[in-house]
Amino acid sequence: MRNKVYLMLGLAAGAAAFTLTLSSRVSIPRGAKAVSPFDKKKYLGTWYEIARMDFRFEKGLDHVTATYSLIDDETIRVDNRGFNVKDQEWRQSIGKAKPAGALSEGRLKVSFFCPFYAGYNVIAIDPEYRYALVAGNNLKYLWLLSREKTMPQEIRESYLEQARALGYDTNQLVWTNQLITDE
Repeated sequence: MRNKVYLMLGLAAGAAAFTLTLSSRVSIPRGAKAVSPFDKKKYLGTWYEIARMDFRFEKGLDHVTATYSLIDDETIRVDNRGFNVKDQEWRQSIGKAKPAGALSEGRLKVSFFCPFYAGYNVIAIDPEYRYALVAGNNLKYLWLLSREKTMPQEIRESYLEQARALGYDTNQLVWTNQLITDE
């Protein structure tokens, strides 16, 4: 009887560890390459979301920003904020990001629900770090980000072309309203 209990506990622990490993796996969409070299310190600060592939945690949000700040040498604090139009209230989510590859690559793993991580891959960025194209683990997650509330048309079109070449259906993008008069 005692051996059966130990066996069951061992199987349960193994299943939990396996599930945790799978849920924390981060990747990059097939064919995509993260920016390299990537300067993490230049990436810090506030970014305005210009467009996104919509998903559960951002549904109904406008005026979305992401602010990145250093916690330590490798860990970045992620502060996502957006206005829920339906509920007429601000929503905020705090998480952390760590390198998911070489420190010189724009590959991060982000967690808002520890210990679960998702891929955050900067796949295009301009030399001044004003505009970025970010891919998630797969073709369900994509963001166009800007240091300003708008993005020049030529940058936007270039990023959309890159996304389509990877297989993203850019017709599914939600264009974030960033025009707001006050908080």
